[in-house]
Amino acid sequence: MSEGMEDLASRLVVGRKRDGRAVYDEQVKAELVALCAAPGASVSRLARGCGVNANQLSRWVRESNERRPRALATPTQPAQAAFMPVTMEVATPAAPEPTICVQARLPNGVVLELGGCDMTRAGEVIEALGRLRCSASTKG
Repeated sequence: MSEGMEDLASRLVVGRKRDGRAVYDEQVKAELVALCAAPGASVSRLARGCGVNANQLSRWVRESNERRPRALATPTQPAQAAFMPVTMEVATPAAPEPTICVQARLPNGVVLELGGCDMTRAGEVIEALGRLRCSASTKG
């Protein structure tokens, strides 16, 4: 047992009741409970080191947690609305692009008709079709 645990164990019991039960020092109990909250701490090992039943120490830990105010139960900031108003500017629609009608006969015999298509899209389609290779067997 470490020196710190021996010191804690010697200060823990401050007296006995008539029926033989121990009376514990509240400050030392709080120190022991704090040790239980440390990462990797074993409640049963700490209880054994101080001469206390592990169930008793578990009860002290549980009671300490119940007395401690919960951070979520008492918000420190006022509650905010779930939604926040957002202002948006409505963009004025641009003047519609002029549409064209295109009819094309490709070397492989495919006839393409684009009716009511905007000029940008028609140009993209024509460029894409112009890059396609035609098979020699389809040329007539």
